[in-house]
Formats: sequence, structure tokens, C-alpha cells
Amino acid sequence: MRLIDTGGVGPRVLLVVGARPNFVKVAPVAHALRRRDEVETALLHTGQHYNRNLSDVFLDQLDLPPPDFHLGVGSGSHAEQTAGVLTGTECVLREHPFDAVLVAGDVNSTLAAALAAAKLGVAVIHLEAGLRSGDWSMPEEINRVLTDRLSDLLLCPSADAVDNLVAEGIPQERVTVVGNTMIDSLFRLEAAATQRGAIERLGLSFGEFVLVTLHRPMLVDDIQLLNATLNALSSVGRTLPVVFPVHPRTRARLGAQGLSEGCVQLVDPLDYLDFVCVMRGARLVITDSGGVQEETSALGVPCLTYRTSTERPITVTAGTNRLVGLDPPTLREACEEVLSHPPPLERPRIPLWDGAAGDRAAGAIAGFLPRRLAHAKGL
Repeated sequence: MRLIDTGGVGPRVLLVVGARPNFVKVAPVAHALRRRDEVETALLHTGQHYNRNLSDVFLDQLDLPPPDFHLGVGSGSHAEQTAGVLTGTECVLREHPFDAVLVAGDVNSTLAAALAAAKLGVAVIHLEAGLRSGDWSMPEEINRVLTDRLSDLLLCPSADAVDNLVAEGIPQERVTVVGNTMIDSLFRLEAAATQRGAIERLGLSFGEFVLVTLHRPMLVDDIQLLNATLNALSSVGRTLPVVFPVHPRTRARLGAQGLSEGCVQLVDPLDYLDFVCVMRGARLVITDSGGVQEETSALGVPCLTYRTSTERPITVTAGTNRLVGLDPPTLREACEEVLSHPPPLERPRIPLWDGAAGDRAAGAIAGFLPRRLAHAKGL
């Protein structure tokens, strides 16, 4: 942990990152706040993701500064990760004066940092607020719902997120639609990613392969389902090459059970730019990730979400995403159907997914902080 100078006079915001999606979402807001003179920022890295390609390299590629604080919580159970981030963030906030903490998304770091701030009377700003899957078996759903209840400013990516918050009784004056900051990062770095040559390094050809990302416990921890899913993907691999960057958790399960990948090419996790390069060039993406549903929709790449629910319904109604459930035969049939049709000719136009969400979020934060400080002083 590195101590920082607290001699500034403007409102101070602690930006919290910890897992891959956090970096991508927070970076546009961090850049936009740095361009504004009225707000000071510092960066806290919880260390929830500690593999270099899932963590530190994102700082470099997204042009984020070295963290001012690093908790190094690492892996562990949900309780262990949450407890580590909770106590670590509390320590930082007790030692350094911050007026607000910004958390993003729905990982354990998100909820833990928000809870630490709320307990100490520090304002909580939730980036990507209001998303709901309705599936309480997902730890992410618990994290996002509880974080929204703790938050003083809720920054939403789309109108349906606002509807969810209003239905839950969140005062509308605390809610602002800013758009999707993850798409800001995607659009800003798409050209650089394209030049990386990751597709060729993997022995693939543009538009002639299937990309897979799967990591959720409901799949990975069910050995029979995981094996059947690999068999389904292997069947697809007899039509087009299938490449699967394997999350460390998934890799451990595959190795422990001795499962065969068949016609599926397993590779190590890709850094952000390489992943964008490969995703952009895929004929089809199969995923259980929330962020990949959004990124593929923004890029116009067909996506099959291998889950029973999605907290991002706009990717289905306005994007290129299709929810197929958690059933290997259905997945195989859906792949065959998608691959039997030509790819989309144009990218979808989704409201406020325009590359300027970070600026809108920074404007909302800059407007919120003086009101918050005045209220705290009884003015």
C-alpha cells in the first residue's frame, strides 16, 4: 500500500478496480475526471484478479496510472474475498480523506468496497447500476442489488436499468443514465487491438472461427455439464475452428477431472487488446460473461449466451445476443443455426453506447459531489 498526498482542495474520489471488467468500465471515467480540474482521483486495486493478463496488463493497455493502493486479496471463497476487500478498503478510507468511492459492476470487490464506504459515511457511486437478471443463484446478482441499495449516485448504462431501480423504490433523483463506459474503452482501443495480429498468432482466419469464454461456477463446478458442453463445442469445432481462452478456474477444473477438449483449441487468457482483436474477428462468440454480451453487440458479432438469464436484455432486443440456456444440445443447435446464415452487415445502434459515456459519468459525478458536500455540512 502506498501513501498519497492529500493536500488538494477539490472533492476526492477513490476509484476501485479489482477484476477484468472493472478496469474496462472505470478507465473512461478516470480519464474524463482527470480532464476536469474540480475533482481529484486516486486508484485502489483490490487484487481480486491477480493473473497478469486478467489484471496488471489492463492498467497498461487502458492507460490507467499505477494504483495508489493495492490490497492484494487474491483468490478465495466469496466470503474471504469480500472480507479482504472490506477490511482493506476500510483501512484506506480511515487513513485518507475521500469524499466518495466509485465502484463498478457486480464483482465481490464492488460490494465490499461499497459497504466499507457506506459504513464510514463516504458517498458511494455505482457505475453500471440497475442491471438485473432476476437469478439469485448468481453471486453477481446479489452483489449488484446490494450495491445499488448502498449507493448515493447510480450511473446506469441503459433505460431498462433505470426502470429496475425505480421499481425497487430507489429515488429517481439519485439515478442518471450515462451509457455504457465499457463500450468507450472498446471503441477507443479497437484500432490498436486490430493491429495486434492475435488472430494470426492463434493460427486462425478472420471471420472463420468460433470464440468461447466460459467460467461461471454453475457450469464449471458441474463436471457432467462441463463435459457435455465440451462435447458440444467439439462438435462445432468440426465445422469451424473453436478457440477457448481458459479462465484459471476453468483450467483447474479441466485438469483435475481429466476432461478432453476434443476439437476445441484451449489457450491461456488473453490480454485486453488481444481479446478484442479475436472477439472482433470471430464468426460467432459463445459466452457466459456479461461484458462479452455487450462488447459483441457493439461490434456486431453474433453471440450465444450460455446461461438461463441475462442482466443485459438490451443486448438481446437491440444487439446481436441470443440467450440459449444451459443445455448442450440446444447450444449445438443454436450454433448450427447461426453459422448457416451470413453474418450481420452492420453494427447495431444502441442508445448511449457511443464512446462518450465516460464524459457523461464524469459530469454527473462533478455535479453530485458539491451537493453531497454541502449536505454533509448542513448547508
